[in-house]
Amino acid sequence: MNALLVGVDCATVDAKVGLALAEYTYGKVSLKAATLCSRERSAANTVVEWLSNSTEPALLAIDAPLGWPLALARSLARHRAGQKIDTEPDEMFRRATDRFIKKQLSKTPLDVGADRIARTAHAALRLLGEVRRRLDIPIPLAWNSAFDGISAIEVYPAATLVAYGFQSTGYKAPAQVGGRREVLASLSSLIQVGRIAAVLELSADALDAAVCVLAAKDFLDGSALSPPDRGLAAQEGWIWAPPLQPGVKPKTRNKSTRGEF
Repeated sequence: MNALLVGVDCATVDAKVGLALAEYTYGKVSLKAATLCSRERSAANTVVEWLSNSTEPALLAIDAPLGWPLALARSLARHRAGQKIDTEPDEMFRRATDRFIKKQLSKTPLDVGADRIARTAHAALRLLGEVRRRLDIPIPLAWNSAFDGISAIEVYPAATLVAYGFQSTGYKAPAQVGGRREVLASLSSLIQVGRIAAVLELSADALDAAVCVLAAKDFLDGSALSPPDRGLAAQEGWIWAPPLQPGVKPKTRNKSTRGEF
């Protein structure tokens, strides 16, 4: 299978959105571009530019929740101020996929129902909607590699890094160049980075977008963990990440890095 991969490290403002473009050719991935967006060069403009003339299938790998907990909607539908809520907090504010990632990788994503990550989720859905509108195509969520046209999946770079035993913290701050170099060296063992390395070393957001590309590769390779309940995942969203790789032990330190913008 040949496909274009677009990694999207989402944020509430374009100046913090990182993007990466890659080609997937029968299991091999090579990065072609990476950038940090801006007011002048928005995320939607860049994604549309990258995909508008593509004749190959394309997969958007988006680092942001693409849905909310089903229990949250059910609990609040008829709720009135001051009334008791019987739903447990973890079920109300965390999705099934969030609990699944915690169990599999000992990494807890931020609660989309109770944290600032909800604003990032909202921004991601607006971005996806804008790309759909401008390309005039539906862009559904993909559930396996058998898709045509352009599809999207939800990913979580920290979970992917943890699964491979790579450094997953200590590279976000502008001064943490050494941390980004370490992540980049690990990433380069699985995908071809080439001349794009300089951009990734400068920007943690662009680097996370490149990790999103790795997550997209895992999805297309069939090595990402599938949802046990497809119907629930279609409602809430699903984080596509691989299981812990052989020899990798889960780390006890568990600070979520998702949504640190």
